[in-house]
Amino acid sequence: YRFFGEPVVEACVENGASCIDICGEPQFLEGMYLKYNEKAAEKGVYVIGSCGFDSIPADMGVLYTRDKLKGTLTAVESFLKVKSGPEGSCAHDGTWKSAVYGLADQDNLKKLRKKIGYAPVPVVGAKLKSRGLVFYNREFKEYSIRFVGSDGSVVKRSQCYLHTELQETPVQYGAYVNIGGLGSVIKLMFAGILFLLLVKFSFGRKLLTKYPEFFSAGFFTKKGPTQQQMNGTSFTMTFFGEGYSEGQDPQSGKPNVKICTEVKGPEPGYIATPIAMVQAAVSLLEDAACLPKRGGVYSPGAAFSKTKLIDRLNNRGVEFSVISKPEV
Repeated sequence: YRFFGEPVVEACVENGASCIDICGEPQFLEGMYLKYNEKAAEKGVYVIGSCGFDSIPADMGVLYTRDKLKGTLTAVESFLKVKSGPEGSCAHDGTWKSAVYGLADQDNLKKLRKKIGYAPVPVVGAKLKSRGLVFYNREFKEYSIRFVGSDGSVVKRSQCYLHTELQETPVQYGAYVNIGGLGSVIKLMFAGILFLLLVKFSFGRKLLTKYPEFFSAGFFTKKGPTQQQMNGTSFTMTFFGEGYSEGQDPQSGKPNVKICTEVKGPEPGYIATPIAMVQAAVSLLEDAACLPKRGGVYSPGAAFSKTKLIDRLNNRGVEFSVISKPEV
């Protein structure tokens, strides 16, 4: 999207057509907001990014968790687990390239956010503690790492919109990935250090994009997954939320209710993503009365919070469910 996405957005806005994408690149998503939000609003069109596996499960999953808690949800952590079959799993190197160029451009992302000047979102309830880069997760009995994709920034944008425009209580959010045992941690740390060293230099980025299979230990390839690999792969995103029961002031005392929800579905990149994208498009067309009142550039949670998107996804194999609601 960094290199090829803007002409599509520009053409849509100029010609009065709404558009959605499956982008997972914060620089592109937020750059389009800065450049086209007002123009899209004038034309009455909706430009909605991240309508694929990045980041429909995360963004809509937080809203689903909020709606299922009896009380006020103030913080959520999500843990993604991708399971593969006997054939293993892999992804196309387009996603790898997005990560290479995105991490290399972190400084420009900070400048971009300063230009946008997002309204500060207040912390309601107990402050959500950030976990370490790698940590042992007792709930799942395996190691987890921070998710470095766009989910965190997309959810934050949605919460910012819902708070400033609709006066809803903002939810703090942390995104993580479950990676397995100690062997997986060692492999990932070695690959991660090498990646971060190479991505800083032009020749390093050339090496990374030329030989994705080598540097990603076979996970990213120029061919992408086989049909057998896709058939054997699935994902689960588990959400642990905490908040305050009805009638209790979220600004005083500790959270006193918890909730655990889940979004699960088929192979994320090539089966779940098209499902999410198509159902987002259907919601855009059929739930028009439930969209934000004015056009603009939106994240999925901001655009679809009042629509039937979650119901549509549930009917198509990307399932949202409540796992438990224990009192603390």
